[in-house]
Amino acid sequence: MRSTAPQTVKPGKRALAAAALGLGLLAATTACSATSAQQTTHQYAASDGVNAQFGDIKVRNAMIVSDGEKNPGRLLGSIFNGSKQDVTVTVNGAEGSQTQVRVKANDEVSLNEKSDAAILSTTGGAPGSLVSLTFSGAGKTDDVKVPVLDGTIKEYKQYLPTPKATPGASTTDEPTTSATPESTATTEGGH
Repeated sequence: MRSTAPQTVKPGKRALAAAALGLGLLAATTACSATSAQQTTHQYAASDGVNAQFGDIKVRNAMIVSDGEKNPGRLLGSIFNGSKQDVTVTVNGAEGSQTQVRVKANDEVSLNEKSDAAILSTTGGAPGSLVSLTFSGAGKTDDVKVPVLDGTIKEYKQYLPTPKATPGASTTDEPTTSATPESTATTEGGH
């Protein structure tokens, strides 16, 4: 009978085998990211609203909350002014409706705050639709399709423009603000 002595593997070969195994595992775990786009490099609206940009002005998460096409609608979102000058951003909507928002230099205005109501007298689309709005300021403009939402989502219900009560009737179609197609509601920026 023949006896066999145990074979020894040299340390250099063992390290080389471990390195090859490690590279194989690394390649297997990262292969799918080599063909997939990274979300951190792609800008998108991560909520219900849409984004717009014109010059140094950025509009983020813009949407309208309304309960009907011919009813008033409240513009929600944020407006950032990256310029060194105060800017009045004008928002034009359906049937001549318009609102304005004043944003100080290098500042932002959150249109979700109760004191910063930006009301359009006519929404121009039923809840669930997209309506065209034109944002302008500092000599630049951007046309954007903005979603119309209603109070179905409880977080938005508080932003629905409510009709005023009138004597002898339960409600009218007038919003609580005095915005009309001919007039504008001005919102002051600041915190």
